Amino acid sequence: MTTMFGLDESVVAPLMRAIAGAELTTSEVEDRFARASWTGIAEPGDRTAGEIVAALGAATALTTVVEHWPVERTEEALGATGAAVPVAELAAATDRWMPRLKSAIALTALRQAARFRVRLLVPGDPAWPAGFDDLGEHAPLALWLRGNESTLETLPASIALVGARAATGYGEHVTMEASAGLVDRGYTIVSGAAYGIDGMAHRAALASSGQTVAFLAGGVDRFYPSGHDVLLTRIVEVGAVVSELPCGSPPTKWRFLQRNRLIAASSLATVVLEAGWRSGSLNTAGHAATLGRPLGAVPGPVTSAASAGCHRLIREFDAVCVTSADEMAELAPLRPLGGGEEPRGEMGRSSEQVRVLDALSSRSPRSVDDIAARCGLSVTTVTSVLGTMQLDGQARESDRGWTRCR
Repeated sequence: MTTMFGLDESVVAPLMRAIAGAELTTSEVEDRFARASWTGIAEPGDRTAGEIVAALGAATALTTVVEHWPVERTEEALGATGAAVPVAELAAATDRWMPRLKSAIALTALRQAARFRVRLLVPGDPAWPAGFDDLGEHAPLALWLRGNESTLETLPASIALVGARAATGYGEHVTMEASAGLVDRGYTIVSGAAYGIDGMAHRAALASSGQTVAFLAGGVDRFYPSGHDVLLTRIVEVGAVVSELPCGSPPTKWRFLQRNRLIAASSLATVVLEAGWRSGSLNTAGHAATLGRPLGAVPGPVTSAASAGCHRLIREFDAVCVTSADEMAELAPLRPLGGGEEPRGEMGRSSEQVRVLDALSSRSPRSVDDIAARCGLSVTTVTSVLGTMQLDGQARESDRGWTRCR
């Protein structure tokens, strides 16, 4: 029996060819399976994973984890390519990847992808968004796509429209006109499929017979939010629904923050149409600014808390004040697309605290091992973070495990 990373090749190869939509050589099957596996092992934007995959190739990088290479051996292999990752960083990364190194989970994700006719895209594919190159080590290792690859190929002529979930009638009206107007001018609309501004941006694009791409923070096999099931089904039919996470992955706050970098990187420009002072769409705006993408913000009534974030972007972050589709198009006249930072945790929390908090339940106690597997951190790190969160009153330990404090 021929094996591939410890799995029967006769099982893996047909699944990879099914989700690639093409015939693949053995080496191509290995590379794509390795990248598919990495999307489930490492959290989105994991810099260390990006570095070793870029230096060693996805297959060899996965081998270092599957075969439990000593970190010194991995460091030596990286050094031979000219890459340099500190031993301590490699050891920490390995610790957080190990809880997810389960072949059964990888195969289940592939079978689910084949069931929903999901395609796996990797760098070098014609539909791979060129803008992701600007993310450097934080670029996605692969993309899971439901819908049309041809829509992704229109991203070099796209603008991201984002904003608050709790949108007002004013915000939704402005978004509807902006989305329809940009479609009429030849732009593809990119957003995150959330309630409020995102949903209106997608709906207006579809109503104008335009192209639209929705980036999700979880697997594309189960749409989120569930209230947008009909909308996302329609986008699959005529546009594209994309995620860097494998099928079966749940959305979390951390993944929403990381998803935002894809929205910003894939587009020519980002426009925030309505946002509160702490709106998550400001995170997308931050990524756009970091990547050097043009950033626009739509003003609202000065008395409206729902527009306070837009006013903040204009005043403090040099966002361009835009009030119409024409002005938004001026941010990025249609032309070919020309690194990134990890977003900071919300409300002063570190990124590790955000991820551990997402993995906790306020009702069902969970073990440290379970939490580590859910949030993609090492058991040691999770234990340390839980101790800090317990002191801060954010988590509580019982005989059955850890829960989140209400």
